[in-house]
Amino acid sequence: MPAFLNLVFCGTPAFAVPTLEKLVEAGFAVPLVVTRPDQPKGRGMEVALSPVKQRALQLGFQVGQPDKIKNNEEFRAQLAALAPDAIIVVGYGRIIPQWMIDLPRLGNLNLHASLLPKYRGAAPIQWAIARGETASGVTTMRIDAGLDTGDILLQKEVPIAPEDTSITLAPRMALIGADLMVETLRGLKAGTVHPQSQDNAKATLAPILKKEDGKVDFQSTAQEILNRLRGFQPWPGAYTSFRGKNLHVWAAQPIERAVAAGKLLVESGLLIVGCGSGSALQLLEVQLEGKKRMPAADFVHGYQPRIGEMLGN
Repeated sequence: MPAFLNLVFCGTPAFAVPTLEKLVEAGFAVPLVVTRPDQPKGRGMEVALSPVKQRALQLGFQVGQPDKIKNNEEFRAQLAALAPDAIIVVGYGRIIPQWMIDLPRLGNLNLHASLLPKYRGAAPIQWAIARGETASGVTTMRIDAGLDTGDILLQKEVPIAPEDTSITLAPRMALIGADLMVETLRGLKAGTVHPQSQDNAKATLAPILKKEDGKVDFQSTAQEILNRLRGFQPWPGAYTSFRGKNLHVWAAQPIERAVAAGKLLVESGLLIVGCGSGSALQLLEVQLEGKKRMPAADFVHGYQPRIGEMLGN
């Protein structure tokens, strides 16, 4: 076995960047970085480079951006010629075809942002927070044909703080996961890391987020609503309606008040809404459709919501 490992890296979002950086730091050879094609973004629809492409170019790597990979013979020949020991996949955003799974002798190794088999799917960080977990973690696994069903290599637990959102938790998990991937590769090379099958009976899903996931159900408890608000940042967030217009809730906290679910209580400048099971939520920062984000006190002053007025109707 060679003293180093020859790797192809496939990734797209900011979450994947620390892993690429750590692989370089550790001295692994990365002759090719693969990322999604450039996408137009923003109001001007200017072409934006993925975070992985930006960092790869800064590091001087060759970057490939195939539009499709399953039946792409040119891309297949390119990878075969590189003869990678492993293909590292972190948030690439494409289904890995069987020919690619079979190519490297150590397999396609994925960094997944959960303690598999919990939270298989596209949004594990968001759903872990939204469902009130106090801990999650990162897993390195060997990709197979299923959805995050491959053999587990290494795992590390990561605590979720009460104030964490997906925006604050993801960078921490990315850094911890990057170190775990380096540890995994070294262990595979040394023969000290041994794949373990997942217990499919314990699997839970973390499906890709939809806009309607952010719609607040005031029959849920205040804590349940707050957890979803924290988890679904920056999109789809948490939203309801006020006087026929969309009202986005950016920040809130549980508060002890007796208010019917969905009804507003305005008390000493505080904006409070009733939730399920006799709980209530104090809204701290909101944004009415077409307006800027504002503290709830400014919203109360400007729009003078009435006691007993409903949200979500």
